[in-house]
Amino acid sequence: MSIRFQILGRPETDNALLVQVDGGQGTDRLLFDCGDRCMDELSYGEIQAIDHLFFSHFHMDHVSGFDNFFRCVFNRTNKPNRIWGPPGAAAILQHRFQGFLWNWVDHMSSQWRVTEIHPDLLRHWRYETSEAYATAHAEPATAYDVACWDGGHYVVEAMAMDHRVPSMAYVVREKPRYNVDPANMAALGLTPGSWLKAVKEGMQQGELEINGQRHDLAVLRQQLLTAVPGESIAYLTDFLLDEQAIARLVPFLSDVRWMVCESQYRHVDAELAHRNFHMTTTWTAKLAAAAQVDELVLFHISNRYPKTEWPAMLAEARAIFPRTRFPEHWDIPG
Repeated sequence: MSIRFQILGRPETDNALLVQVDGGQGTDRLLFDCGDRCMDELSYGEIQAIDHLFFSHFHMDHVSGFDNFFRCVFNRTNKPNRIWGPPGAAAILQHRFQGFLWNWVDHMSSQWRVTEIHPDLLRHWRYETSEAYATAHAEPATAYDVACWDGGHYVVEAMAMDHRVPSMAYVVREKPRYNVDPANMAALGLTPGSWLKAVKEGMQQGELEINGQRHDLAVLRQQLLTAVPGESIAYLTDFLLDEQAIARLVPFLSDVRWMVCESQYRHVDAELAHRNFHMTTTWTAKLAAAAQVDELVLFHISNRYPKTEWPAMLAEARAIFPRTRFPEHWDIPG
């Protein structure tokens, strides 16, 4: 698999999601939210390897583990330090950067970049460790459609949902891979060679010379390449899920393999879930069915429910969407 993922945290505790995207030449590690004690499950080296931190929103149970994360990586210089979140992220994170005594930073050179995901616009700020993060350096804003980050072999897509504050829904989507059809290549009288790189990468345009003959690259790609869809995973938590929200999310979740989604409330408590702008197991399963995802993974259980009710919560979802499970390491019967 080119996408691997790990749910951090246990039932009744804060949770987060770690996604690893293997592009063949290297692996990008993306952390979604940073709840209390979630970093305990990762080694120092694993935390140091995280490339991006994406926040859905900044309620306590999604940000309480940030200090442990930041302690491991605050002066990291071997890779960029990037954090993403909804509007307001920059001010909140600058306060957290400055929430420690910094009296030994003159020799430090790390930088942190925070991006706020606004409708149709990404706003960026830079913070310098050598300045003790005192100044928010505004950088030029950039327009975007759905994909807020392009990692080369994958993209991260974002959409704001309603939790009385914006709460970002995310999808990590691997770009399609292209395989060469050997039968079609033989039918064209061509043999494998270094020219295939120009055909597969799709960056070069115009004509390509192969064995003394000129070939149109666009035609070659049409004749030789077969697209293989990439894998994808969605991270959905803490927002009101009703018919209107489902209608917005279904196209956003197109072709998603794994949907990692909160299961805060049983459906008998739907009124409470609606009042708190959360989901029920039934509504989550309805979304998975409507979006036709491959698998639904439930997490982020409210501690109002005792362990004896967890199997019943899973059964409620499976009654609508059978391909539902809890994280494997939770060891919940059912």
